[in-house]
Amino acid sequence: MNFIKRALLSMRAKKGRTFLLCAVFSAILIFVLAGLTIQSAALTATENAKKSVGATVTLSANREAAMKKNQDSASGERPDPGSFSLTPVSLEDAQKIAELANVKTYSFLSSSSAGAGEGITPISSEDSDTATSESSDSEQAGGENPDGQMQSGGQMGGGPMANMKQSDFQVSGVMDLTMASDFSSGTAEITSGEAISESDKDTNNVVIEETLAQANDLAVGDTFKITDPEDDEKTYELTIKGIYKTSENGDSMGMMFNFLNPANTLYTSYTLANTLKGEDSAGTIDSASYTLEDPKEMDSFVAAAEKLIDTESFSLQTNDQAYQQMLQPLNNVASFAKNIVILVAVAGVIILTLIVMMTIRERRYEIGVLLSLGESRFKVVLQFFSEIIVCMIVALIIATFSGNIVGNVVGEQLIDQQTQSAQQSTTDQAGPNGMPGGDQQGGRPNGGGMGRGMSGIGASSAEAAQAIENLNISVQPKEIAILAGLGVLISFFSIVLSSIGILRLQPKKILTT
Repeated sequence: MNFIKRALLSMRAKKGRTFLLCAVFSAILIFVLAGLTIQSAALTATENAKKSVGATVTLSANREAAMKKNQDSASGERPDPGSFSLTPVSLEDAQKIAELANVKTYSFLSSSSAGAGEGITPISSEDSDTATSESSDSEQAGGENPDGQMQSGGQMGGGPMANMKQSDFQVSGVMDLTMASDFSSGTAEITSGEAISESDKDTNNVVIEETLAQANDLAVGDTFKITDPEDDEKTYELTIKGIYKTSENGDSMGMMFNFLNPANTLYTSYTLANTLKGEDSAGTIDSASYTLEDPKEMDSFVAAAEKLIDTESFSLQTNDQAYQQMLQPLNNVASFAKNIVILVAVAGVIILTLIVMMTIRERRYEIGVLLSLGESRFKVVLQFFSEIIVCMIVALIIATFSGNIVGNVVGEQLIDQQTQSAQQSTTDQAGPNGMPGGDQQGGRPNGGGMGRGMSGIGASSAEAAQAIENLNISVQPKEIAILAGLGVLISFFSIVLSSIGILRLQPKKILTT
């Protein structure tokens, strides 16, 4: 063990060289540890956040199959626009799917409309009053079909809402209001009271918009009446459970028709919305949305769910956009951190090799004397290795206490960059109204409901961004162990590469050159 004693004496004698090795090794290990902690945090966040963000699968009527069926029944002739209808989703089938494995949360959607009754007046403009009057005149003048029923061009022909009148309110029936896309994305939020939940089933509780509440001097706990969409004489008394605020501005159509105005959307339980649609809608819903615990199992879940439904009448749409938005930035962070570890480790070997090589050249005489006295080359190398291992231990202690700080600084910059990229990607993919492009909105086919009140349910890009921002970068024992192993490897390679040129020479040649 004399080589260890010689190593300690040499380090004490050459304090400047020892300090330089400790400083360089500390810098190397600090950045290696930062890369390890960021990579570990990103991988952990991916596993945890994918379960919180999840993916959504939506059960709804199969519009494409219904259109093909309509064409087939026409025997090659032009389809009758007034005969198109969609089969409502069976509540019993939707409940069966909810009982499958991997379902984290689920919610049912049902939409309807209603007229203003006692105690409430809809938010409207002069344009909407004019449009309502014109619509009424049109219906009285010639809006009847051959069977004497009023046609509503904006609704599904042949369905339970085909003969609805122009309404004041859009009624969006939900099981859990917090899962509605407007609320999960932050477009709308509860300002007072509580949101609609499963406990509101079979009740007349309602959540109304803040502007509507202020205009009618209504507060949580107050009541008002709405009228049946088909019978003005039939009224329902609603109790305000909560008040929400929306940043949705609406569009020109909302100025012309009261029920399209964002402030005139009433959120109730899906059971009340079904009641407003009539007896034919009992035991049905417009759609059901399921949030999965593990997005990776989405395909197997869909396969199992399709066995429980009639795929010719209903379809399952998948949406793991939020999961993918969250996954890509975290994978980018983890990949970048891995590259940091590799690059810094390689650079560390090169830098330490050059430094040790320079110090060994200065110690040629010492090496020659040791070899001439019969000391083995292996023990001489072990002496150099012991010196650098001591420096590594000191550097490891320094890195343990400061690596967490560096990791958080570097990690925050990476997170900010990736979060902005994810949000920019979401903006680029959004349509003119801020809704995702393509054939789906929040995991539900376009046109499957009554406009914005039937916006989708599920995880939002806001949750994905939050998952990235919550990246917990901290030094764990596992990272310290890996860092120590990498430090030993860096020390070993730097000593071996540095010693090749000297130790292959003979003692006499070393001492005479």
